[in-house]
Amino acid sequence: MTATIPTPAPSPGPGSGPVYRPALILLASLFFMWGFITVINNTLLPHLRSVFVLDYTRTTLIESVWFIAYFVASIPSAKLIERVGYQRAIVIGLVAMAVGALLMVPAARLPSYALVLTALFVIASGITLLQVAANPYVAVIGPPETSSSRLNLVQAFNSLGTTLAPLFAGYLILGRSKGGTSEAGVVLTTAERYADAQSVVLPYVIVAAVLIVLAVVIARFPLPAIGASTHRASREARKGLSLWRHPNLVWGVPAIFIYLIAEIGVANLFINFVSQPHIAAITHEEASRYLAILWGGMMVGRFAGSFLMRRVRAEHVLAAFAVGAFVVMLVASFATGPAAMWALVAVGFFHSIMFPTIFTLAIRGLGPLTEEGSGLLIMAIAGGALVIVQGWLADTVGLQLSFLLTAACELYVLYYALWGARPVGAHVQPADADPAGYP
Repeated sequence: MTATIPTPAPSPGPGSGPVYRPALILLASLFFMWGFITVINNTLLPHLRSVFVLDYTRTTLIESVWFIAYFVASIPSAKLIERVGYQRAIVIGLVAMAVGALLMVPAARLPSYALVLTALFVIASGITLLQVAANPYVAVIGPPETSSSRLNLVQAFNSLGTTLAPLFAGYLILGRSKGGTSEAGVVLTTAERYADAQSVVLPYVIVAAVLIVLAVVIARFPLPAIGASTHRASREARKGLSLWRHPNLVWGVPAIFIYLIAEIGVANLFINFVSQPHIAAITHEEASRYLAILWGGMMVGRFAGSFLMRRVRAEHVLAAFAVGAFVVMLVASFATGPAAMWALVAVGFFHSIMFPTIFTLAIRGLGPLTEEGSGLLIMAIAGGALVIVQGWLADTVGLQLSFLLTAACELYVLYYALWGARPVGAHVQPADADPAGYP
């Protein structure tokens, strides 16, 4: 993939800050919405497992389809942005997400497992377009010296969306369904399963309406132009350079890929896990509230990690968080009762800094190759599709022991932090150059 990651535009005058503030507030809503919609899946999966009587393999296939969209749609998204520009691409992404959300209505009315997969693929494709367009756009509007501050701010709104989504979906989907309010293991009748399928209609109609309003607002909003200085580095500047000479990127791409397996596996199987009789013995609706705490922990962890990295090298902070994640995953895999549940909740805190930290370490020192390296890292988000492997393990060795896969993923992140992230043969940038990268 060759997603264009522009370089920061020249810093405007001291008094121009307010010019960018309204645009940033509006763009923060995009980060909120795609975090919100992505995490609705964590509540949707146990619901669909009950409605369609799915095993864990077919349940996690739903999320696999979601992340396959990142791989399939990333290159077309980059080409679309080149053709229509950032603002129009963002609007198209929002409309695509709204169409996918509305497809959930006939999927529920039938109900149809195949149509559910199609709807979620369309939504995820729209989010992919937003990811490729909005991240670099936020990085370049405004003074380059505050680029990291802007990106951390919008990422905080993303975490806010992931924290609120389980509460929203828990109330409107699980709280209004027989399967969501019954104890684990209760078998529903055909009529009950059909009635439960209808509970997804209202929340997805609400989501579609919000997305359409947001698309209209952004289409009419005068977003600041990012200027000619944001074009990708020339072929001549990249001549004789190779991504393979940067082991921090070579090891970083699989680090992103493997980390996504861990994060998505935990989030998608969380509700089924904690509702088991030997863990917390609660309903799916009640479990969704603890899932909100997990995502809230990610938001807290990002603030804590950002503070720590002002004083401690990013590699060392990443290593410490990887060790913490490995320990709590072992507890979740072998303990019972509240200890296992809270261990799984705690992994949200330790996962918080992993994606943005791996990303920035991986593109460190790439110079003119930064955009190509960034494109590979974006495509590596497709690693979330391999959550189906954990679904197969859950069916084969049991749900709890399947989290040993997550523990193994944390070990790779630890390896990357301690050894894989070391840049070799880094491109030398001018002393006043602004480091590229975004969370």
